[in-house]
Amino acid sequence: MIRIGVAEDDPAGVDRLLGHLDRFQRDHGESLRISRFADGADLLHDYRPDWDVLLLDIRMERVDGMTTAQRIREVDPEVLIVFVTSSPQYAISGYRVDALSYLLKPVSYQELEQEMLRCVQRLSRRERRQMLFSTTDGARHRVDLADILYFESSRNHVLIHTLDADLATVGTLKALEAETVGAGFVRCNNGYLVNLRHVTGIDGATCRIRGGARLQISRPRKAEFLDALAGYIGARGTAP
Repeated sequence: MIRIGVAEDDPAGVDRLLGHLDRFQRDHGESLRISRFADGADLLHDYRPDWDVLLLDIRMERVDGMTTAQRIREVDPEVLIVFVTSSPQYAISGYRVDALSYLLKPVSYQELEQEMLRCVQRLSRRERRQMLFSTTDGARHRVDLADILYFESSRNHVLIHTLDADLATVGTLKALEAETVGAGFVRCNNGYLVNLRHVTGIDGATCRIRGGARLQISRPRKAEFLDALAGYIGARGTAP
C-alpha cells in the first residue's frame, strides 16, 4: 500500500487529483491510502513521517506548499514530494527541499500517471519489512510492519491491528516480540505489543494510538516503554 497525502485548498483541484489517483489505482493495480488536507497547516499539525508521497499545492492561504515542504524535510527526509502549481517558476525552488518534481495545473491524468509511476519505482527500491501471517480462517496475509498499529494477545491467538483491518493469527506476543526486534515494537503491558510510530500521545498510564485506541501502560513496563518512545522520537526528530 502507498500512503499519499494531498494538500490542496482548491476544491476543484482536489477533486481532479483524487479522481486521477482513483483511476491510477484501477489502471495499475496499486493500493493507495489517500488523505486530504485543506492547507499546509493541516498537514503539518501533528505530522509524523508515515507518508510515502505528498502532493503539495504551492499557493495555500495559511501555510504555502514550499514552507510546508521545508518544515517536513526537517523531520522526514524520505517522503516523496511532488508540487502542484500554476506557476512553473517554482520548480527551481523545489530543489531546495528535494522535491521529486512538479505538476502544472490543471493536472492531466497522463501527467499524474507518469509521476505516480516514478514514485512507485522509487518506493520499490526501498526496503519495506514485511511479515507473512497465517490467520485463524486459514488465509495468508503479507503485511508491512509499518502498517501495524499494535499486536494484542487474545487467549490462544494474537490480534493484529493494522491501519486498514484487524487480523487474527495463532501465536504468542513473545514470539512476535522476538520477530520484530529493531522494528520499533515495544510492550506497554503484558497484553499489547505497540508500534511506536503510531503512538500519538501519553496520558498518565495510557498511550494513545493512531485511530483512537487507548492502551494501558502497566507500572512494571512504564519506564522501559517511555524510554523506548523517547528514543524513537529522538531518532525520528518528531514528537507524538
